[in-house]
Amino acid sequence: MPLPEFPLPLGDPAFVRDPYPLLARLRGETPAFRDPALNRVFLTRHADIAAVLRDRRFGRSVLHRYSRDELGWPPPDPRQANFDAFNGNHLLDSEPPKHTRLRSLVGLAFTPRRVEALSGRIEAILAAQLAGLGDGFDLVTDYAEPLPVTVIAELLGVPPGERAMLRPWSAAIVRLYEPTYTGPEQDEAERAVLDFSALLRDLAQKRRAEPRDDLITALVGAEQEGDRLSERELIDTCILLLNAGHEASVNGLTAGVLALLRGREQWERLVEAASREDSLPLFRTAVEELLRFDTPLPLFERYVLDDMTLHGEDLHPGEKVGLLYASGNRDPHRFEDPDRLNLTRDPNPHLTFGLGIHYCLGAPLARLELALSLRALVRTFPELRLKDPDADPEYVGGFVIRGLRRLEVMPG
Repeated sequence: MPLPEFPLPLGDPAFVRDPYPLLARLRGETPAFRDPALNRVFLTRHADIAAVLRDRRFGRSVLHRYSRDELGWPPPDPRQANFDAFNGNHLLDSEPPKHTRLRSLVGLAFTPRRVEALSGRIEAILAAQLAGLGDGFDLVTDYAEPLPVTVIAELLGVPPGERAMLRPWSAAIVRLYEPTYTGPEQDEAERAVLDFSALLRDLAQKRRAEPRDDLITALVGAEQEGDRLSERELIDTCILLLNAGHEASVNGLTAGVLALLRGREQWERLVEAASREDSLPLFRTAVEELLRFDTPLPLFERYVLDDMTLHGEDLHPGEKVGLLYASGNRDPHRFEDPDRLNLTRDPNPHLTFGLGIHYCLGAPLARLELALSLRALVRTFPELRLKDPDADPEYVGGFVIRGLRRLEVMPG
């Protein structure tokens, strides 16, 4: 029996601003549906999304199994040839055996030890940023954005003088992850991939000649059973690490602080705890809840790899299934009182970093950055408040990369 149809308003600013009432209605009445305009099946419930993420009949890529002709796809768009090459070559959008190989090699360099060793440096960066903030500031551009870009740039080994374009390049690239995008946005993404690649190619060549204690050097030297990353794989991996390494952190922190300042009692709870030396575990738990409550990357997709039936609908290779993480993270079948922000929620099996073989490799770094950023902000500005509590927040772009454009706050 075919699924019901529903046009999901991904480009509607009102939906992007507050998707949760509509997602709750769909989750209750139409947990699986097909959007005829986007030609995708969407899933809204936690159990269904988790099952797809663990099911190897779905993948981030399908072209490792079938040709475009076999799928009935048109030829690739030459306007985004470099973007498509990047997308088809990095860890996130590959499938086994390539994915297994890439993840093993990148994992040799991106170790928990390397991440935890960053704690002191992260706190120093945060202290410098907070010291420069005045009577009022934009939490997005003045606080949330600089840290993850600086950290991943330092981790990779990008010199300070070459970091100015990292955030704009990343922003241009991720716009093409929205289901709808414009020709000019394709052009911007193409330029960003080319410019970013040129920078990283030069750095990789320098690290081969003169190794340093950075991630590019580690990736250049990463080897397992005689296998190494090719130059193209190394470059695309580094681009991915920057893109993925700050989108969740920036959007997660700003959306989280907005939720905390709207529900003041939760903020005060963190203020009370922040001065204690043993407060970091509470902030780590709070971060998990903030990532669940207002999901920074609300929608991911998987390709169907085999003929199958899903919720009574026949699906075929090459079709897309949209996984509404933001809906699954508010599913009352999985979370008690899911529309309430509970900073001590435990367990908290949110979907924000995914599940299965594509579970986010950078999740430990994102979690560390978010916990330290939130604690430093609370300690420095315990009386922080929204400049205009009645203003509707404005979001950048669409629903896939959902982030606040600005968040004006006052220190007291």
